[in-house]
Amino acid sequence: MDPLTPYAKIVLVEDDASLSQLIEQYLERESFDVVTTDDGLAAPELVREHKPDLVILDIMLPGQDGLEACRQIQRFYEGPILFLTARTETLDEILGLELGADDYLTKPVEPRVLLARIKAHLRRARRYGGRRSKEEGLGWLHVDKRNLRVQCQGRDIELTQPEFDLLALLYEQPGVIFSRDDIMQALRGIEYDGVSRTVDILISGLRQKLGLEQAIKTVRGKGYLLVEELGPTTD
Repeated sequence: MDPLTPYAKIVLVEDDASLSQLIEQYLERESFDVVTTDDGLAAPELVREHKPDLVILDIMLPGQDGLEACRQIQRFYEGPILFLTARTETLDEILGLELGADDYLTKPVEPRVLLARIKAHLRRARRYGGRRSKEEGLGWLHVDKRNLRVQCQGRDIELTQPEFDLLALLYEQPGVIFSRDDIMQALRGIEYDGVSRTVDILISGLRQKLGLEQAIKTVRGKGYLLVEELGPTTD
């Protein structure tokens, strides 16, 4: 039995009854404990009550949509949130990621793909609980993975969970180029499909919040790297 799955709890918010039942039965066969609702208004309280290891949210929901439910859940919940939706608009993906969601999958989704994403997020969430912080920092930047805190040039920076995870990854090896595939593999456990803009959206958000365009360099044709020392000019 996979050590990730015994007793791992998932809250599934999906108003398509047949799909909800299909996902619930599939995940329960994989030894997950699944709690479901079809109501966006009920979702935050359900998450608060059950304290799941991961949340799966549809976007189009009765009561309130998944984006608003995500906003409310983020106020008290620190675990992974995965959007599963029939909506394919890029704006929805951007909004979901900016709200702090960790992943965005469009229907129909292969059950094995959904399972792989879930396990990747659980591994990441559990890994960060025990990783050692880099005490010395970079001089201009300090990322405290244990306390989920970022300071840039002495300023506290508020990041979404996906933004934090990406910055923490780059921070582990400053000056090292990470390709989009490296980043997708590390954060989601999947290969870069050559189309998704997830990495670019997260990089753009990080640059804006750090207030330093030159802090994360784009290496044409290769990927991104976090600089060890800030230079006087931007890329």
